[in-house]
Amino acid sequence: MEMNHLLNISSNLLFVAFILYLIGTFFFGGAIRSKSKKAEGASMNRWGLIGITISIVGFVCQLGYFILRWVVSGHAPVSNMFEFTTFFGMMLVAAFIIIFFIYRTAVLGVFALPVALLIIAYASMFPREVNPLVPSLRSYWLHIHVTTAAAGEAILAISFAAGLIYLVKSINQSRKSKSTFWLEFVMYILISVVGFIIITSIFHAANYTQRFDWVDKDGVEQVGKQGLTFDLPAIVGPHEGKLQNQDQFKPLFNVPALINAVKLNTVIWSAITGLVLYILIRLIGRKRIGAMLQPLVKNIKLDLVDEISYRSVLIGFPVFTLGALIFAMIWAQVAWSKAWSWDPKEVWALITWLFYAAFLHLRLSKGWHGSKSAWLAVIGFAIIMFNLIAVNLVIAGLHSYA
Repeated sequence: MEMNHLLNISSNLLFVAFILYLIGTFFFGGAIRSKSKKAEGASMNRWGLIGITISIVGFVCQLGYFILRWVVSGHAPVSNMFEFTTFFGMMLVAAFIIIFFIYRTAVLGVFALPVALLIIAYASMFPREVNPLVPSLRSYWLHIHVTTAAAGEAILAISFAAGLIYLVKSINQSRKSKSTFWLEFVMYILISVVGFIIITSIFHAANYTQRFDWVDKDGVEQVGKQGLTFDLPAIVGPHEGKLQNQDQFKPLFNVPALINAVKLNTVIWSAITGLVLYILIRLIGRKRIGAMLQPLVKNIKLDLVDEISYRSVLIGFPVFTLGALIFAMIWAQVAWSKAWSWDPKEVWALITWLFYAAFLHLRLSKGWHGSKSAWLAVIGFAIIMFNLIAVNLVIAGLHSYA
C-alpha cells in the first residue's frame, strides 16, 4: 500500500511538472512581446525571470517523480518507453535551464519547452505500470548507459530548438520555396505527435480493442490470449493475422513478422491525425505555420541562436558518444558476450553519431554556419526521434523491451 501511495505521488509530480512547463512557455512568450526596444538576449526581464523560475520548479517536481519511481521500482526508471521518454523530456528541460542562464534568451523557452511537453505527453500514452526488469536489464549499466545516452540526446535537442528558431526567423515566407516546404514539413511532424496523443486518448476513452491471431517471426501461431491487441482500428494487420471478432474493421493489408504491426498502426494513425490538424491550423491561420511563428522571433539575433545551436552539439556530442556508444558496447559485451551485434538500435545509434560527427566537421572545416547549420540541427533531431519512435516501436530487435 505504501508503494502504491508513493507511485501516486510520483505520477502527480509528473503531472504538476507538465503543467508548470506549459505555464512557463506562456511567460517566455510574454518576455518576448515585452521586449520592444531591447535586443533579445540582452537581459532577463520580469516575464523571463518568472518563466525560468516556473521551469525550475517544474524540473524539481519531475526530478521528484523520477526519484520516487526509482524508490518504488528498485531500479532507475528508464527501462520502458514511458520511463525513458519522460526521462528524456526531463533532461531536455535541464539542458534548456543551463543554456538559458548562459545566454539569457527567452525565445529559446518558447521553442524548447513545447518540445519537452510533446515528449512527455507522448510518453504518457504508453503503459505506466512498474514491472520487474527482464534479466538482460538487471545491471548497473542500465543506470549508466541509458541515462547518459538520454542526457546526450536531450542536449542535442536544444540544438534543434535553436536551429528551428533560426529557420523561422531567416526563411522568407512571402514566397514558396524548398525552404518553406521543408520547414512546414518539420511543423507537420511536430503536429503529428499531437495527433498521436489526441487519437490515442480518444480510443482509450472509448475502451476500443481489436484482437488478432497471428504467426510470429519464428513461425509459431499465436492465438487466443496470446494474440495481438490493437487499441486503434487496424489499418495494417500482423503477419498472417486473423481477426478474432470478424465484425470489426478489417486491415487493408498485413505486415511481415519483423515489423510490430500494433506500433506501425499507431504511427499511421498519428500521421493521418497530424495531417488533419495541420490542414485545420492552416485554414484557421490562413498562412504557413512558419509565418505564424515569425512574430515570436522578430527581435532575435541570428548569430546568437546559431551559436546556441553549435554549442549544444559541441556539448551533447561527447555525452552521447559516451552513453550511446562506449557505455553501450561495454554493457553489450557483459550481457551478450559481444560488443556489437548490428541490432537496429545499435545501427541507428551509430548513424546518429556519424551524423553529428559530420555536423561538427562541416561546421569547423567547411564553414557551414547559419541556415546550413540550422538545417543540420533539425535533421539530426529527426534522426534521434526516428530512433526513439520507429526503431523502438516498429522494428523488432534486441532492444525491443517496450
